[in-house]
Amino acid sequence: MQRQALEPICSRLFEATASRRRLIKNRPGLLAAVAEVGDGDALTVTRARSLSTSMVDGLETLLGLIDRGVTVKVLVGLAAGEHTGDSELLADIRELRQLRRELQSSRIRAGIQTAREHGGSHGRPRTISDETQREIRMRRDRGESLRSIAGSAGVSIGTAHRVLTQRGPSQGTLSPRP
Repeated sequence: MQRQALEPICSRLFEATASRRRLIKNRPGLLAAVAEVGDGDALTVTRARSLSTSMVDGLETLLGLIDRGVTVKVLVGLAAGEHTGDSELLADIRELRQLRRELQSSRIRAGIQTAREHGGSHGRPRTISDETQREIRMRRDRGESLRSIAGSAGVSIGTAHRVLTQRGPSQGTLSPRP
């Protein structure tokens, strides 16, 4: 049905099998179509959802294409119509996108706060092997700079500094050298 709807109005068709992949980079047919169109071109899809696996992500892709100067024609659904530049619908979609981002940010902040209140932390755990810690301490004792130590140990300067200032099992508190 999609092919029948698109053939009469499109000069070139790109086909992709149904996919649950969210990102365009993981969808070769859609990626080829999006890469082919540029400023002044038009891309026609049956639904905005055809641009992604969900309506919201499809609308995000729709906005991205329009921002690149591509005219997007959606045949059916919420975003049906021909879209170029600014329109009332696109302004509403941009506002919804901003509200969605703000909601995600507030949820992340709330999760971090809850984790802190319960004694937990967020992000990747700080782990550095005992061997690497010994190497960092040994190099500092030999007078190497923090930057040199961090580079050779494959850690950030902050991590090397933290290792040098923390209390180890058999060491006292070490201070970094000036």
